[in-house]
Parts: sequence; structure tokens; C-alpha cells
Amino acid sequence: MMKYFFPFLFLLLFSTCEEINKNDSKNKTSVNTLTDTIQEVISEQEIPKPILFDYDTTQWIDLHHLDSTIIIDMRYATVNNFVKEKMYDCSRCFLRPQVAKKILEAHLMLQEGGLGLKMLDCFRPRPIQQKLWDKFKNPLYVTDPAKGSMHNRGAAVDLTIVDSKGKQLDMGTPFDFFGKEAHHAYTNLPKEVLANRKLLRETMQAVELHPITTEWWHYSFRGERYELSDMLWDCD
Repeated sequence: MMKYFFPFLFLLLFSTCEEINKNDSKNKTSVNTLTDTIQEVISEQEIPKPILFDYDTTQWIDLHHLDSTIIIDMRYATVNNFVKEKMYDCSRCFLRPQVAKKILEAHLMLQEGGLGLKMLDCFRPRPIQQKLWDKFKNPLYVTDPAKGSMHNRGAAVDLTIVDSKGKQLDMGTPFDFFGKEAHHAYTNLPKEVLANRKLLRETMQAVELHPITTEWWHYSFRGERYELSDMLWDCD
């Protein structure tokens, strides 16, 4: 009887091993199929490209890189300014890192009420300051480039408030309006305008950015004395 048992046992073991091999093959096929599927999904995803900074990030921040919801409308990159001439090759808002973070803080405060900031001018290279001075030699409104302004240090901004649709709130005068109506002390204005200016002023002061008497749009950071700069930014 034993002489039939061993052949039977061998056949049983062989068939069991064959079944295991078949299952292993199926499992490998499933794993390979799953791997291929994952790779296809990954390849179809849009992987964001890393930002290649074209400036010294220890000294400057391009505000658009900090928060793209802040509207950048650099007026001197257009002809829509008081000299009616394009001064910047393109519209980029550079600030010292500490100042940029304060602008972001103010923007986030306004966003709580459905509003936001629109930048009209930021860092202004001294060569551009010279061009403005050559066009309009009035120290009440344009700083002599020999002295340099807070804009030339990356510590001053010209800005306004916009609503959720990007429309500017009424501030009573256009940007770069050189007259008493743009002064903070001038109050012969509609209540809405006075309220808008007050909101801008109080928001900026809350983040340690301070106004000057003659321009409702101008605020600067006085907490640190930055060096004057001639940096000219690149354009695409």
C-alpha cells in the first residue's frame, strides 16, 4: 500500500505548488497593473514648477510671490501717471522683506471685510527717481535723488483699497494728485471718501506703516533704515 502513497503525495505537492505559482503570477500581474495605473495618474498631474528667483531674496521680496491676491498696478510701468510717461519696463512690486510682510498683514486684515490692497508703487530705483525729478522738480512731491526717498530704500508704498471685485474705493482724488484735496487734513469731502481714507490710514498704521501729510496713498516703514538702492528688476 505504501508504494502507492508516495507517488500520490508527490502529485499532491506538485499540484499545490503549481496553484501557488499561478496565484503569485496573478498577484504580480495585479501589482504591476496597479503600479502602471499610479504612474499614469502621476504623469497626468500638473506638477507646479519651482519659482526661480531672479533677485536677492535676502534683500527683497516680489510681493506677487508673497500673495498673488494683492493687485499690482505699478503706475510708472504705464503712461497713467503724472508725467504721462512709462518709467518701469514692467509692473513688479519689490519691497524689503519686513515691509512686504507688513503689507501682507494689512491685506489680510482688509480681506476679513471683503476688501484688499492694490499697489500703485513700491520700491523705486534711484535712476527712476532721477527721471521723475528731471520731469518735476518739486520737493513737496518728488524727493531729490541726491537725498533719496523711502521709495528708493524699498520701505515706502503707494497704494489704495479695492473691493471684492477689484474696484478701487473712492478716495476723493486720483493717485499722484498734487493739491490740497489729497492732503489728510483736507476734510471738505463726502463722508464716504473720508471713511475710506480713514480705513486705509488706520489699517496701515496698525501694521506700523505711516502716512505723510500731502498724499493719502503714501505710507512708509520707519522701523529700520535701509540702504538706498539702484536695483533694476528683470522683465520677462
